[in-house]
Amino acid sequence: MTEVTRLGLDSFSGLDALRKHHPLLDCITALGNLEVLQSKKLALFCSVRCPGKLILATHDFCHELRNKGVTVVGGFHSPVERECLNILLRGTGRIIVCPARGLEGIRMRAELKAAIAQGRVLFLSPFKAQQHRATAQMAVYRNLFVAAVADAIFVAHARPTGKTEQFCREVLGWGKAVYTPDSDLNAHLIDLGAKPVEQSVIALK
Repeated sequence: MTEVTRLGLDSFSGLDALRKHHPLLDCITALGNLEVLQSKKLALFCSVRCPGKLILATHDFCHELRNKGVTVVGGFHSPVERECLNILLRGTGRIIVCPARGLEGIRMRAELKAAIAQGRVLFLSPFKAQQHRATAQMAVYRNLFVAAVADAIFVAHARPTGKTEQFCREVLGWGKAVYTPDSDLNAHLIDLGAKPVEQSVIALK
């Protein structure tokens, strides 16, 4: 297994807004192929609860992404996000996994170990390597870190008034490009400023 590497904050563009509003960030650690950072990155998020047709649409979207050379970055924590990771691992694209904890001693399943060995997967964390216990606060901060590292953000669904909607409000305030499936179920996100994804890209029928 590759050793955990500590990275300088100046290695990343786009962290200014995160550091301005959340000065907690003082280190970044990595495990895997650092070349993954050089490609364009799309962050993936979804609320824990998600309507069925948006789940199917998001799975279809990931099937399209997985062999298109787009690096997908996320915490892959919610059920929809975890299934998207499974789909992406069956492709050839690159993936950045950001757990809500430090990377020292982290356990991972065989598919992730194989993808790291292939140079396709990078684990990235804004926490000290020895921070082993994830908390709800760390998960919120991890999501903001993912958004800061990404070039654009895709939100499959955010429950109205929920934590993911609050997250969207914040990153839209940074000027980040946020995309969401073009559905009445995401009208509140579109009203906030998220850009609807065309149905030719994601079938929502």
